[in-house]
Amino acid sequence: MKNIIIGIMILLVSFSTQAQEKKNKNAKYNIEVNGNCEMCKKRIEDAAFSVSGVKSAEWHIDDHMLHLIINEQKCSILDVQKAIAEVGHDTNDVKAMDEQYQKLHGCCMYERK
Repeated sequence: MKNIIIGIMILLVSFSTQAQEKKNKNAKYNIEVNGNCEMCKKRIEDAAFSVSGVKSAEWHIDDHMLHLIINEQKCSILDVQKAIAEVGHDTNDVKAMDEQYQKLHGCCMYERK
């Protein structure tokens, strides 16, 4: 009887540890971020790097894609998108507030969707 109880406890512990989602220390994401120029590139990348856990951030003007490598134990992709929206740039999931968008330089004002 004692062995059965110990066996059940070990089984329950193993199920509970497998149920926890393992977070990746080098998770790669590609997100679309609206912008137009080199000033946008610097602003977007600086905003991404302001989030603790961002290891790499590179925004491409031609396709408006931000390529990220983040430590998911320290931040989430939503944290990065919020930081980018706070400097005036829209992402697919988080839109910048109008006040932040209006603060952008004239050449940085992209067409909002």
